[in-house]
Amino acid sequence: MRILYIVLGVISIFIVAGGVFAYQKRNGLLLSAINKAKEKLATKYDLDLKIQYYSFKGLSSVQFQNIILQPKGKEQLAHIQDLTVSVRIFPLLFGDVKLGQIIMNNSAVTLIKKDSTSNYDFLFKKKNRDSTTNDKIETNFADLADRMLKSIFFKIPKNMDMQNFELSYQDDSTSQRISIPEAEISGGDLKTKFLLNEHEAVWNLEGTVDPDGKELYVRLFSDAKDVELPLLRRKFGLKASFDAISFRLNKVNRKNKELLSLSGEWGFENLKLNHWRISDKDVLFPEGLMSGTLNIGKNYLEVDKESKVKVKEFEFNPYVKYVHKPSKQLALAIHTDRIEAQKFFDAIPQGLFHSLEGIHVSGHMQYDLNFALDFKKPNEVVFTSKMDDKDLKVEKWGNANIQELNTAFTYTAYEKGEPMRTIILGPQNKDFTPLGQISKYMQISLINTEDPFFFSHNGFQEEAFRLSIATNLKEKKFKRGASTISMQLVKNVFLNRNKTVVRKVEEIILVWLMESSKQVNKKRLYEVYLNVIEWGNNVYGITEAARYYFGKKPADLNLGESIFLSSIVPRPKTGIYSFDWTGHLKSNILRYFNTYGHIMVKTKQISVDSTMSNYGFYQVQLVPHLRSARPAFVDSLQADSLDIGVGEDSFLDLDETTDAHKRSIFDKLIERNKEEK
Repeated sequence: MRILYIVLGVISIFIVAGGVFAYQKRNGLLLSAINKAKEKLATKYDLDLKIQYYSFKGLSSVQFQNIILQPKGKEQLAHIQDLTVSVRIFPLLFGDVKLGQIIMNNSAVTLIKKDSTSNYDFLFKKKNRDSTTNDKIETNFADLADRMLKSIFFKIPKNMDMQNFELSYQDDSTSQRISIPEAEISGGDLKTKFLLNEHEAVWNLEGTVDPDGKELYVRLFSDAKDVELPLLRRKFGLKASFDAISFRLNKVNRKNKELLSLSGEWGFENLKLNHWRISDKDVLFPEGLMSGTLNIGKNYLEVDKESKVKVKEFEFNPYVKYVHKPSKQLALAIHTDRIEAQKFFDAIPQGLFHSLEGIHVSGHMQYDLNFALDFKKPNEVVFTSKMDDKDLKVEKWGNANIQELNTAFTYTAYEKGEPMRTIILGPQNKDFTPLGQISKYMQISLINTEDPFFFSHNGFQEEAFRLSIATNLKEKKFKRGASTISMQLVKNVFLNRNKTVVRKVEEIILVWLMESSKQVNKKRLYEVYLNVIEWGNNVYGITEAARYYFGKKPADLNLGESIFLSSIVPRPKTGIYSFDWTGHLKSNILRYFNTYGHIMVKTKQISVDSTMSNYGFYQVQLVPHLRSARPAFVDSLQADSLDIGVGEDSFLDLDETTDAHKRSIFDKLIERNKEEK
């Protein structure tokens, strides 16, 4: 103990001596620090820092007057009339600079943008790469997040008294101003107000903060109802308001050098959004809470599997993991316990899914989704979706009444979001054709091209989703969809034409209910589908399509005509351009015929005799009045005029003029003439 006292005494002497020395030299140290700050701001950000007066006040406080921050050649960015800052002595002894108290009066930050320049451009200025930096040094996300958190919490004072702070924004069309008359932190309690444009709106911010424990709780709420957040509507077309938003950071745990965990929760009350990409009316989220842990590793970010999202009485567990290196990977999962199914529908925000409003179900549901993707290996994507809804029963449908599909009903066809015309799906319409009166070739070919497993799946095809994801990633654009006939039918009959993620989710939910309820059998669904889909400009349903292109009834369509009609379903308005001036099909779709014709023969859906003449390719002829005008000059050797493919698995290159190609053309021409005879 005596040795310990001696050691502590020696340390105390050194601390006191160092403190006395620092106290005597502090003015010089302060001047040096300010000069370094000015130099850094000038060289790195082109900012001029001016301070009219500064001086020590007491042992650990520094007082400033008239601080001005201004970008070179631009409008003034910030001004602080009076500022007093104190540093906590004890943490300083261990090398941590933590703020003890801040007193600030009459300050303003002014953001100004004129044309394409602004006085805050420096915030987005790219840093010049240092040639001496070692490019092989890897970024450690955990270490980066830890340093950031320390920087934030070290700058939060134990006590704060701020008077008359103003933040304003101005560009060529918008002007907004937020004022804070008073903000206070006392003993960890935080309280302040935000005033928008002189009491146009008032928000309150209250909570607690513990900089040493890295704990934080804040709650932002408005004095009035439906107060919009500023700028969002003018800049992004988004109307957003809420009663309250809260955030809590409960624990920061640096487990090791490569792992940092943040535990907390985020919630809202009566969050209201309105944006054309979401819905054509207000969407109200009455209440929600997300709690859990965010794990930050050396090269990954992860929302822990134990995290929970609760909306009203519906709860689910999300899991998200993003790996940055050695290859970019993304994993997503959703899990729900077995719950009353109605809780899920009650939790859907009002105004989000119009078709589901008013729906009532009985029974239970339990759902699991798993998705994993390595961006360098898109073909190995993992996608599984499992729903346990054995006792689910739809007691009452919402705005989209699926049971109407069993009877005659009215369907409105849309074009670019605008209604084109109303069509009756039933005997009252002379163009409505029952399934039994539609050519078997037409039924078989459309099933094969659009949804081969329609009669056996439950509305979705996991393999189609996997192929769609893999193909679109490899092509780096939307190349392949994953819609089944059930999904296309729901989209056409019950939903709007807005191409948004929200509408896609609504489509998926409605298909799930339609298929699981089994209130409409598959044959009826297929019959309706054939009678509503678009097949050309203002051409809807198989009866109009058969008459428009071939002057026939649906029952008389042959194999070639059926394959052609199936081929244009994804792009119906391009169908007319598949024909040349003679009324025959162009050669560029011959491969399509051979591909799907071969599939139908291999699966014994059509007989081998149907392979004659490339599965009816040369028998397809457009009605005369729709054919394009005869060219002024016709070269009988040009494949684009004759529309003859070289072979089953290849296309004719129009730039090729070899003898082999010419002979192939004449052979096909002779074959066509024989068929015409």
